[in-house]
Amino acid sequence: MAANGNWSFAMMQAETARQLTGLYTMAAMVEARDPYTVGHAWRVSRYAKILAEGSVQDELTIAQVSIAGFLHDLGKIGITDSLLLSPDHLIQSEYDVVKEHSNVGVRLLAGHPMESFLSAAIRHHHERPDGRGYPDGLKGLEIPLAARMIGIADAFDAMTSVRPYRRALPLDTALDVIEKGLGAEFDAEFGARFVSLARAGAMAHVFGHSDLGVPVQECPKCGPVVSVFRTHQEGDRVYCRLCADEFVVERKAGVRLVPTGGKGGAAVAVPEPDAELISRMILDAVGHLPA
Repeated sequence: MAANGNWSFAMMQAETARQLTGLYTMAAMVEARDPYTVGHAWRVSRYAKILAEGSVQDELTIAQVSIAGFLHDLGKIGITDSLLLSPDHLIQSEYDVVKEHSNVGVRLLAGHPMESFLSAAIRHHHERPDGRGYPDGLKGLEIPLAARMIGIADAFDAMTSVRPYRRALPLDTALDVIEKGLGAEFDAEFGARFVSLARAGAMAHVFGHSDLGVPVQECPKCGPVVSVFRTHQEGDRVYCRLCADEFVVERKAGVRLVPTGGKGGAAVAVPEPDAELISRMILDAVGHLPA
C-alpha cells in the first residue's frame, strides 16, 4: 500500500507540474516583455516562500505563495506595451488600466485545474490593510493570507529594482518603507516578519539575483537588463535585448559578462523563457503539496 501511495503521489505531482508549465511559461514571457523586470517573478516567488516558511505556515500555504508569487503578474499579458513599458510615470487613467492586470490574471486561470487554489492570491496581491488597495478595497484580514505575503514581496522587489524612470532603493531603505507602512500599506504581522528575516540575511541569496547564484547582469549602456540562465556555460554568448550588444559569459568566480564588441541580430530582441528554471521552480512548489 505504501509503495502504491508513493506512486500515486508521484503521479499527482507530475500531473500538477504539467498543468503549471504553460502558466509559468506565459508568466515568464510576460515578464520578458520588459527587460527591466528580469528575474522579478522568481524573486517575488522566493521572497514570499521565505516569508511563509519563516512565519511557520503549513506546506499547502508555502506551495500557494510560491506558485502564485511567480504567476502574480500573469494578467499583464493584457496590458499594452505603451503602458507596460512606458519610461515615464503614468497618469491616473493609464494607471487604472494597468491595475486591471490582477483581474485579467484571474480570467486567464478560468477553467484551469488550479484556479480555486491560486485565484484569490493573484487577484488580491495589490490590496492594502487600510482598504486603499485594488481591485476590491479589501481591509485587514479580509485580504487572503497568501495575497498579504505576496503583496509585501512584490512591493519590496519593485522598490529595490531599477526602472527607466527611477533608481533602485537600497535594501535598508526599502525595509524602512515597509516598516513605516505596517498596518496601512503592508500587513503588520507579515511585514514585520519580512523585515526581520531580510535584516537577518535570509533574503540575501535572492536580492539582486535572477536565479540562485546568478546576479542580475548589467549592460553598460542600458543597465541591469541582460538575462543569464544557470544553464549558460563558460564562453556562451548572451545579448542585451535593448541595444543588442554581445557579451561572453565568464564563470571563473561567480557569473560575469565580458563585452565582445559584437552585435546580435533581430532574434535577440525576442524573449526566451528559461525552461530549466521554470521546471525547477514548479517541482519545488509541488513538492510542498500534501499527498
